[in-house]
Amino acid sequence: MKLRLGVIGLGNHWASRHMPALRALSDRFEVRAVCDPVSHRAQQLAMQLKARSVDSFREVAFAEDVDAVLLLSARWFGSLPIVAACEAGKAVYCGASLELNAQEAATLREQVREAGIAFMAEFPCRLAPATLRLQELMATKLGPPRMLFCNHRHTADRGNGAHGLNGTLSDVNMSQTVEMVDWCRYLVGTEPQSVMGLTHPSGNGESAQDYLLMVLDFEKPHNARSRPQAQIACGSYVHNAWSEATAFRRPADLQVVCERGIAFVDLPSSLVWFDSAGQHMESLDSERPVGEQLLLHFHRQVASLLLKTASLEDAYRAMSIVIAAQQSHGEGRRIACG
Repeated sequence: MKLRLGVIGLGNHWASRHMPALRALSDRFEVRAVCDPVSHRAQQLAMQLKARSVDSFREVAFAEDVDAVLLLSARWFGSLPIVAACEAGKAVYCGASLELNAQEAATLREQVREAGIAFMAEFPCRLAPATLRLQELMATKLGPPRMLFCNHRHTADRGNGAHGLNGTLSDVNMSQTVEMVDWCRYLVGTEPQSVMGLTHPSGNGESAQDYLLMVLDFEKPHNARSRPQAQIACGSYVHNAWSEATAFRRPADLQVVCERGIAFVDLPSSLVWFDSAGQHMESLDSERPVGEQLLLHFHRQVASLLLKTASLEDAYRAMSIVIAAQQSHGEGRRIACG
């Protein structure tokens, strides 16, 4: 079964992840329509893919020759393309950062549920070779996780007009932060019970932020001795003029302290772990790049004809936790993750 796609917005990972994956999976996917706020860019891409350039995302969603929508950037459209896809009954692959408040996120989840469409959020950390290997080690040698330290820093994209969770200017990459929360949830295997958050103002507006720190207290897994805790830090405090500083003495993407050892992960395929036998270094390969694996998962989800809400619930859950962390900072107290 070949899915006919409509691409809405070209995100930061189009050239490195999505375009190569679509070319490699040409037997599974065919791009029929392209929509981007920069019309010249959309026209160029449409010519490369032998598709047509479309001015309106609603036209993409309601096109008869489009089976599914790839939303890869929501900078100008927000969540409206997903709403249009729900109305048109089209499946959605969401690789865009959706800046929503709690009520908007809940409303969108209900719209997707009521439409009964297949919805997949892009969480590449889950499918990275280092993540899969770490899960094997935790199940065999390292034991359950006790503490997780997840870090990400990037250059500030100042003056781009991107909107934060509450409609204010924000330099924090919320898409990255949501994915980090999902990554920790995925590895621990239980849900956070509470979150404590701390933000730092960027100076670009009253509510603009360039750093977000979260501490999550998880439910105790059945095979663990204690409740796991995760510390997640995401910042965009490095100015573009100092961009080389983002890689200087960079901490591991993820550090996991387990009951019988400790592991350091650098995505997508580097893993160093320690146990009583000493240090172990692994450089992992995968049969397919993560971009191809993500699209294959989406293809199976759409082709199965069965509604799967796990990805939708995961995306909603992770986004709700990030929103609660910001609320925690504003109110100066720990917020329960109900």
